[in-house]
Amino acid sequence: MVIFAFINIVTSKPVKTIPPACHIASAILIGGCLLPVLVRAAPLLRCQIEQGGDTTVLDFRPVADPYRVAAIDIHGRFRFKAVVIGDAQHIDYIKLYVYAQTKRQPMLLHETNYVAPMASREPGYAALTGVNHVYSPALERELQYGCTLLESAP
Repeated sequence: MVIFAFINIVTSKPVKTIPPACHIASAILIGGCLLPVLVRAAPLLRCQIEQGGDTTVLDFRPVADPYRVAAIDIHGRFRFKAVVIGDAQHIDYIKLYVYAQTKRQPMLLHETNYVAPMASREPGYAALTGVNHVYSPALERELQYGCTLLESAP
């Protein structure tokens, strides 16, 4: 770093100043050090599903194509599907589906949609959705789920 010395005429003492180019270089250096801190974490949808006395935690990342997302089997009785559309910087929407698993085909019981949801800073396990109770028409089976949108490491 180059420091120029000028003499203050009133006091006859040398005054040290830093030229403007050094200010800019210092700002760039400091900004480059802080850049990793400013990078936002990628979003992650975490759902806790309870059925038949068992608890399952599932994580879902953003995708671009909703038709490629498969429903997940829950004890052969239900199917759970979470479609998170967006990218690492922004979530456009989240759609959640719960199906009853029947002999012929899955039957849609519950569907919900969250448009442009925001990640929670201090999330509970159901910060986004609250706790949902879904009942199967056969044998009165119950599935409970709650989801939260988190910011996870990229």
